[in-house]
Order: sequence, then C-alpha cells, then structure tokens
Amino acid sequence: MSNFTRNVVAAITVLVLAGTVSFAQSSGEATYKAKCQMCHGEKGLADSGAGKAMKVKPATDPDVKKLSEAQMIDAVHNGMGKMQAYKDKLTDAQIKDAVEYFRTFAK
Repeated sequence: MSNFTRNVVAAITVLVLAGTVSFAQSSGEATYKAKCQMCHGEKGLADSGAGKAMKVKPATDPDVKKLSEAQMIDAVHNGMGKMQAYKDKLTDAQIKDAVEYFRTFAK
C-alpha cells in the first residue's frame, strides 16, 4: 500500500470517527434541550426556575461529578428523587447520549 493510499485511508477514518462523535453529541444535545434543560439548565448549572425550586445539583457539584455514567443512566431511566423516570419516554440510546452531553458540563 502506498503512502498516499495510507494517508487517504487514515484521513477518511478520522473523518468518520469525528462525525460519529459529533452526531452523538448533537443528538444528546437535542435530547438534553428537549427533556432535561428545563430543570438542569442550559449549561447543566441547575440555574433554571425549576432547577432552583427543586434544588437540583449542577453538573459541577462534586456529588454529581463522582457518579459514573452507568449511575446517571440508571437515574434518568428509573427516576431519582424528584426527577421522573424517562424509560417510557426516551430510548436507551437517547438517554445515554443525553447523559454524555450532560457530563460535558462538568469538565
């Protein structure tokens, strides 16, 4: 295989992988904005009216940051505290993507 061919294959691989990450983030962002933002806030800071009223912890809170992705997915799937369960409203993939998007706010 020539260097040119290797470079083309490598470039295509990078573009495909970048597109996959971008798609997951954009679908997670869309789900988050539609179903989570009203309580968790635009940037995960729980600064919305509902978030403040329910005393939702922000994504940057140490207690929230220490939760694993699996624990967050379970909380969204089954509900937790005042948060309703979304297992009948969202697919597993939508929940996972929304959790991944939410976790970007803690960085």
